[in-house]
Amino acid sequence: MVFSDEVLESILLFFPLLEVALGVGVVLWGAHRLLIGRHPELGNERLFPRQLVLLGLTIASAVALVLALPVEESSRNQIIGLIGLVISGIFAFSSSTIFANLMAGIMLRVTKPFRTGDFVRVGDYFGRVAERGLLDTEVQTEARELVALPNTFMITHPVSVIRSSGTIVSATLSLGYDLHHKQVESLLLQAVKDAGLEDPFVQVLELGNYSVTYKASGLLTDVKTLLTARSQLYCSVLDTLHRAGVEIMSPAFMNQRRLGDGLRMIPAVEGPKSAVPVAMAEEVVFDKAEQAEQSEKEQERLAAVIAQSEKELAAADDAEKLRLADQISAARTRLSELIEPAAASAAQKSPEPVVPAKVEAT
Repeated sequence: MVFSDEVLESILLFFPLLEVALGVGVVLWGAHRLLIGRHPELGNERLFPRQLVLLGLTIASAVALVLALPVEESSRNQIIGLIGLVISGIFAFSSSTIFANLMAGIMLRVTKPFRTGDFVRVGDYFGRVAERGLLDTEVQTEARELVALPNTFMITHPVSVIRSSGTIVSATLSLGYDLHHKQVESLLLQAVKDAGLEDPFVQVLELGNYSVTYKASGLLTDVKTLLTARSQLYCSVLDTLHRAGVEIMSPAFMNQRRLGDGLRMIPAVEGPKSAVPVAMAEEVVFDKAEQAEQSEKEQERLAAVIAQSEKELAAADDAEKLRLADQISAARTRLSELIEPAAASAAQKSPEPVVPAKVEAT
């Protein structure tokens, strides 16, 4: 079969395009294998920047293919302009809120103001971070609800994060002027100590018309027990003041019953404790946030084990290489279980997220 010179010349015009396509395919395949394929232990959070790099390479590859097309320069420029127009149209015609939340999600990953499992307060919402997504952040509240807050809401409102090293737990109450503040301070300090808090201190917040406002505080080192510690502090304040004969009641209290002189409104001494086991509030309220935090920490630990084992593999003898290979294989298997099936199971068991109607992304 004989080809004419014009046909051969036309075929040769497409050779540069084929070469560029082959090179682009090899580069994309290698980049995917290097950034993602060889790192199955990485979770979604750590894969996100690598996926952005791969997306940039894909766009650059498309431009390279256009530049290699055997067309006139004016046509090539029109095609490049069309690609730019399509990309711009995707951003323009897609919801501006979605794009804004995506950019906000990238910002939160760069600045890292909080991690999964941290206690945070954003606006009127308080709870533990259960999941950090590209478009929203899921917070599990004290009512065990899952509230999906848009990432733009997270970056446009102050975010208070409780430090993992400890936080201050406080109880505020008002007592009458008939009690000396030194006596009250001594009792409240004892109540804070009995609640298991460290470094107790008491402040006088306000001198009101009818009462004095006190604030008893202490340092809680185990922040995961915040709800329980707060409740224990309140109970300890009640018990300590009642045992000392201090009446916690408004000076303007009035009752229709006639009471004898000197009678104080103090409840009777508590009876024997119930034999029914009581679960800690945090175990019930922040179940998903706790699971997410433990899973993330386990993934980080296994990733560190794999990286260290791969470094030791080169200098190890044959027997040690077999042990390290088994260790790496077991760690990667465990990572796969944590990243994929565990996430699907948690999504099935967890309550449906509640998206607050009054939160609007800007």
